[in-house]
Amino acid sequence: MQRTAVLDVVGLSPDLLGPALPRLSAFAARGRSVPVQAMLPAVTCSVQATYLTGRWPDEHGIVGNGWYVREEGEVRFWRQSNRLIQAPKLWDVARAQDPAFTVANVCWWYNMCSDADYTVTPRPMYPADGRKLPDCATQPPELRHELQERLGTFPLFKYWGPQAGIAASRWIADAARYLEERHAPTLSLVYLPHLDYGLQQHGPDPAALAGELRAIDEVAGDLIDFYERRGVQVLVLSEYGIESAWRPVHLNRALREAGLLAVRDELGRELLDPWASAAFAVADHQVAHVYVKDPARLPEVQALLARLPGVGEVLDGAGKRRHHLDHPRAGDLVVVAEPGAWFTYYYWLDDARAPDFARTVDIHRKPGYDPAELFFDPHSPAKLRAALTLAKRKLGLRALMDVIGLDATVVRGTHGRVTHGAGRGPLLMTSRPELLPEAELSATDVFGVVLRHLGLDAPAHRLPAPAPTPGRREAAG
Repeated sequence: MQRTAVLDVVGLSPDLLGPALPRLSAFAARGRSVPVQAMLPAVTCSVQATYLTGRWPDEHGIVGNGWYVREEGEVRFWRQSNRLIQAPKLWDVARAQDPAFTVANVCWWYNMCSDADYTVTPRPMYPADGRKLPDCATQPPELRHELQERLGTFPLFKYWGPQAGIAASRWIADAARYLEERHAPTLSLVYLPHLDYGLQQHGPDPAALAGELRAIDEVAGDLIDFYERRGVQVLVLSEYGIESAWRPVHLNRALREAGLLAVRDELGRELLDPWASAAFAVADHQVAHVYVKDPARLPEVQALLARLPGVGEVLDGAGKRRHHLDHPRAGDLVVVAEPGAWFTYYYWLDDARAPDFARTVDIHRKPGYDPAELFFDPHSPAKLRAALTLAKRKLGLRALMDVIGLDATVVRGTHGRVTHGAGRGPLLMTSRPELLPEAELSATDVFGVVLRHLGLDAPAHRLPAPAPTPGRREAAG
């Protein structure tokens, strides 16, 4: 079996390759790069689950980064259990062919409760006094202490939030190196999220992104060189491309104004009440799952949403089937944004009534994705407030880190819809061009391509035909 590393450079698209990414571009030039067809939804959890199973969301069940859990009456985002993926993973197929196969999952999503051999994922500690302390979870458990003694505490506040930066991707890359040196897994899955931050903050503007591109090129380039020196072949891929964003769309506010969305008053602030709502939206970048309590009202809700500026399409049952999203976890309707538009989770009509977590980095409490968490509030002295809050916490006082603004127009890049044109979509690069098909890949094809690099077989319907090599053409002639 050929040992392989798969580097997920989030947000990397063909049109970013060139002088600004010299090492990644050189890697592509000595092998081959192919576009990967964007899927719906083009968001991290759904795409990664598709890559790792070779199946669409209607089979593996990961319909977004979060969804409404009907049994609990609550919206759940960014869950961690690998058991949420309802299909065999790549390592299950590999082990069936070779029991000696081992896999290291370094910060790909759904990392916990997994039967992967080695896992690393961010996992903060939440003491009862209200603090959030950076930490990670690992398999085996002792790996957590080994990594943090060697590399320092996982840089949680550089991984997401207004201070997100290259330090998190560098820590993840160093953790992958440690696992390779210590355990030499057959397959290493490595998540490098850095580029995603700048793309959402600035949009796909190479000039504004110059520093971010240099930073991720260095980290990824060093990691490629490291693996190849050890005889490990490397695949580089991405999950989606980023397009410019200029129009936030407030679906939940429209549903509330129509009398469909209900809220609960708590201490003068408003919380979304999904169970009491006739309809509400779980916003996830450029896709939103809309849950409608009474099926008889589906046409009414669909017509209301379709009229909103910035809405490109509202998928009913047939539309969901067409996009492989017909799964019990999915909304009764799925809304897709127009180019340049994206969906907020905002449901309040007065900012003074917004929930206290709205102005914080709180990816689990918010009933939708919030890219404004990448920005300090530009309309307040947020950095000063952050420093004062940290000082209070060091003194043992409880204090709310309310430094995130409620102005959604600060976001400049978005993703989630199916982008048109391969230049702005995801890609896959390898130094083994003979293992790739001649045309672009579908998202489900990535599964078979990785298995082929390992020297293993995949089910025939999940394994794209490789491009013929020059030698094969000559022999055929």
